[in-house]
Amino acid sequence: MLAARSEVQVDNEQVRVTEWRLGPGSATGHHTHGMDYVIVPVVAGEMTIVAPNGERSKAQLAAGKSYFRKAGVQHDVLNETSTEIVFLEIELKP
Repeated sequence: MLAARSEVQVDNEQVRVTEWRLGPGSATGHHTHGMDYVIVPVVAGEMTIVAPNGERSKAQLAAGKSYFRKAGVQHDVLNETSTEIVFLEIELKP
């Protein structure tokens, strides 16, 4: 798998906003979210989510349709499609 690309756009006392770009065949790498966060898809697409136990699931993204997750989520995010996935990750600092 190729590495996903990320660019921190805002990082202050309240939030960190990161743009993620996953080209076809790329992945974020296994990670644990240390803060509550909101994902804002920039484009529609389908991500493959891999849990720590190896269980795989598909997540459908609709451009502009945000979702929220609590801190502690552990996973890898893969792009197994032929189009780029782009989303903003907004981490809420305690």
